[in-house]
Amino acid sequence: QVQLLESGGGLVQAGDSLRLSCAASGRTFGTYAMGWFRQAPGKEREFVAALRGGITYYSDSVKGRFTISRDSDKNTLYLQMNSLKPEDTAVYYCAQSHRIAVITTVSSYDYWGQGTQVTVSS
Repeated sequence: QVQLLESGGGLVQAGDSLRLSCAASGRTFGTYAMGWFRQAPGKEREFVAALRGGITYYSDSVKGRFTISRDSDKNTLYLQMNSLKPEDTAVYYCAQSHRIAVITTVSSYDYWGQGTQVTVSS
């Protein structure tokens, strides 16, 4: 079993930056991809960014503003968020996939954290 724990969320103003962290523990052998998703009230959970085989992937809405990275020594995934906008407000989740699948799809991931709240005021 894999356990994921997000941290780093908070309340910021538009234009500010935040760095989210996702600490992974347990058995991570066989991981195919690691990703970040977000969900705002009344909306579906949506893809934000992913890392697979050293290659990064981003949704059009965050490309150029967000950066996904990983610290192998700490077994931690990061999401650096710059130039934050009110529409970025959501609960952010990290996830891990253990099978070959479409990395932008929620159903492709096997393990999820409980999320961290990011609120951006105008």
